[in-house]
Amino acid sequence: MDNKLKGKVALVTGASRGIGREIAEELARNGAKVVVNYASSPDKAEEVVTGIKNNGGEAVAIQADISSVAEVERLFQETLKVYERIDILVNNAGIMITKPIASVTEEDFDKQFAINVKGTFFACQQAAKHMEENGRIINFSTSVAGLMFPTYSVYAGTKGAVEQFTRQLAKELGAKGITINTIAPGPINTELFTVGKSEEQIEGIRKTNAFGRLGEPDEIASVTLFLASEESKWITGQTIRVNGGMV
Repeated sequence: MDNKLKGKVALVTGASRGIGREIAEELARNGAKVVVNYASSPDKAEEVVTGIKNNGGEAVAIQADISSVAEVERLFQETLKVYERIDILVNNAGIMITKPIASVTEEDFDKQFAINVKGTFFACQQAAKHMEENGRIINFSTSVAGLMFPTYSVYAGTKGAVEQFTRQLAKELGAKGITINTIAPGPINTELFTVGKSEEQIEGIRKTNAFGRLGEPDEIASVTLFLASEESKWITGQTIRVNGGMV
């Protein structure tokens, strides 16, 4: 175990699977006490916690639906009750519904904005209230925001909003030494990405970057670790595209 984050408390939303799980495990390997947030997968979340503890780390799972401001507030209160502080917030939780514009329903629109935008924003608000000096906030966007992909209009719109308030909050939070940045991954080899796609579709996507492959969750986790550490203290208000040169 490395000690880059020794003594730090990290809250990772949507951490029961995929990229969120990898991030939680990476931060724990580097000495952080980790809150594994989940919405509806308690068994998966406890699996992450158990794995972290078995590797000598410290973690706890806390359920909360971040589309609700009251639930976001409770998540932070429970985090503070367990660990008494918060130093790192990773706003990883999000959903993606891809449809042609003619098929998008009001429910599709509202659900994506509630989780991807409202949830992220009000988690940032709670972090601003409760985070220690020199804290770290890492939001998540998508490299699709720099492209023109049919059926991704609402999803990319939510991530454009996240990138904007990351920039606008940087100076406001800088007074406490808090950095806020956004990671915009390209296609990552997770169940969430591959489900429902044919091998032909996946092969086509592989060819869009410089390396001809999908990214792996640990390649996102390593950038998250950097942004969570002291090494990134002069970086704030930025969107970092981690996509193998896709865009």
